[in-house]
Amino acid sequence: MIYGTDTFSIQDVLTILDNPKNAKLDKAAKDRILGSQQNVREIVESDRTVYGINTGFGPLCDVRISEEETAQLQYNLIISHAVGVGKPIAKELSKLMIIAKIHALSKGFSGVSLEVIERLMLMLEKDIIPVVPEQGSVGASGDLAPLAHLVLPLLGLGKVWEGEIISDAAKVLKKYNLPPLTLGPKEGLGLINGTQFILAHAIWGLKKMSYLLDLADLAAAMSLEAYRGSASPFKKELHAIRPFAGSKKVAERMIKFLKHSDNLKSHEYCDRVQDPYSMRCVPQVHGASRNAYEHLKHLTEIELNSVTDNPIVLSAEESISGGNFHGQLLALPLDYATLAAAELGNISDRRSYLLLEGKYGLPKLLVESSGLNSGFMIPQYTSAALVTENKTLCFPASADSIPTSLGQEDHVSMGSISGRKFNQVLNNLENILAIELMFGAQGLEFRRPATCSKYVENTYALIRTKVDKLEDDRLIGDDIVAIATMIQSQAFAVN
Repeated sequence: MIYGTDTFSIQDVLTILDNPKNAKLDKAAKDRILGSQQNVREIVESDRTVYGINTGFGPLCDVRISEEETAQLQYNLIISHAVGVGKPIAKELSKLMIIAKIHALSKGFSGVSLEVIERLMLMLEKDIIPVVPEQGSVGASGDLAPLAHLVLPLLGLGKVWEGEIISDAAKVLKKYNLPPLTLGPKEGLGLINGTQFILAHAIWGLKKMSYLLDLADLAAAMSLEAYRGSASPFKKELHAIRPFAGSKKVAERMIKFLKHSDNLKSHEYCDRVQDPYSMRCVPQVHGASRNAYEHLKHLTEIELNSVTDNPIVLSAEESISGGNFHGQLLALPLDYATLAAAELGNISDRRSYLLLEGKYGLPKLLVESSGLNSGFMIPQYTSAALVTENKTLCFPASADSIPTSLGQEDHVSMGSISGRKFNQVLNNLENILAIELMFGAQGLEFRRPATCSKYVENTYALIRTKVDKLEDDRLIGDDIVAIATMIQSQAFAVN
């Protein structure tokens, strides 16, 4: 993969995340970078006033900066904008930010030098990863504060991850004989303008959501088996006359997951007319969430291959101060995907609840000796709490805007908050699905000797390697953690 030249997919970026040496700069990319830097030099040597190259920033855009003050201007820009607060984002997210930043800068419209880009690549390869606080971006003039923290180590400042330990960047860089860099004209602005914080959260969330969408279908199939529900709502003919792509795919998957099930065969001639919506409407609800996922994925890959800093240097004669840094284009679909992820948890909790009611041959609370034992009563409380927390996280951050920069930046996207909330909801969803899988496995114990489809039986068997059938009350909080850990490692075969 070639930075700045190839069109990256999300999978490409995740491949580079695992092995940074999978991406390089070719001669064409280097030529573009050098050409863009030369364009900036020519602008500096001219008498023209160009925002961010020989002026101040934001509301100080009318203040002309001399050629002699250029290096100090770029240094001041980085240190003054590194004002993020809160916990550090995950190391993987910082790495994704670097990958996305290198790719955007390598397109040759930002005026950032080859030396700076190669230093970022080297830091990635040597696993010298900047520590970036999670709060402080309004997602409009780019993710200014997080990106400033991301590039502080270029100046020998800030903190970096050294393995899993946080250390002073100066100390670690000295160990690798990497002296601080002096930034040239436009370089500081090119480095901290952009949407890479939002973008990294979108990529990371999409990676999680892809798996959780598939797992939610599998969990629903296991619950349906335990509940002895009907598979007729998943028939192809039904979804052909309302052909949303997401619901069609989920219906196909449900039919596959339920194939050759003894449980469903035993249900064919019973007197139950229909199942509750959380069983019957899995294709429509999970399918809607899939549609939202595909929408976000499409827009994220556009953003990944875009130039999002400012100004954009087209040539030595033309530089445009526009709004490519504005995060609204990802903020809105991130908020939509957050709602979609939350709904997967909402319907999962309802299926879990159905399994506790004591209907259709299942004991109340999924244990034979309820009363003396609380059984699975309280894990559903945990599920309900997580579902409600997710609901509160569904307020769209992009619906709000607070003017900044003395009114120069009078509409902001808040997309950084959208990205963070998206991942918080997905983290909660892992535990909600863990609880449903735990309930589903327990429910199957009361359907033996009937067997399920191979997919459900394999899932049941994997759960039983970590979690035993519940006979009497025990510390089942540990069981939830065990299944959630398997989810996080993507241990369940979902296709």
